[in-house]
Amino acid sequence: MKAAAEKVRPSLDAIDRLWLEHSPLCLIGTSDAEGNLDVSPKGDPAGRLAHVIDDQTLAIAERPGNRRVDGYRNVLANPHVGLIFLVPGRGDTLRVNGRARLLRDAPYFEEMVVKGHRPILALEVAIDEIFYHCAKAFMRSKLWQPETWDHEAIPSTARIAKALTRKDAPLEELEAYYGPSYAEKLYRA
Repeated sequence: MKAAAEKVRPSLDAIDRLWLEHSPLCLIGTSDAEGNLDVSPKGDPAGRLAHVIDDQTLAIAERPGNRRVDGYRNVLANPHVGLIFLVPGRGDTLRVNGRARLLRDAPYFEEMVVKGHRPILALEVAIDEIFYHCAKAFMRSKLWQPETWDHEAIPSTARIAKALTRKDAPLEELEAYYGPSYAEKLYRA
């Protein structure tokens, strides 16, 4: 397993930067001081998700979301984070482990504007290690193969909300909220 151990590097390479430019989704793993974990997805258009500051630092914008901020509370207690950057159709992933801090503003926030909206916050990550992870999990899951998808087998987002979190709301109201206009609200608080 010498090759696996030696693939870990301390800073970004030109290929890593190219990967980050094409990644629209990142999973961010955090832990609080007691070891309680959280993994949160972050998404933006490819080329706008990860902002490279230098070869050892990158930032991820915070956009309006579910307002739980579990991961950010964790970062305040324990700065260690793990990031997995995905590129649609690719089974391999780019992994980054490092130490994070939360920023309310920085000179590069203007470069992180999407659809006219500046980030609410940014998670700035000092890279400790970076490496590519093999495609075996994606190959086994067939995640990118649409013929294996069965999204109709699971209730809609509106029906899940009605059953679990918004029981008093009329289903029609939830269907309207989570319907086609939902995507129009992605960058609004």
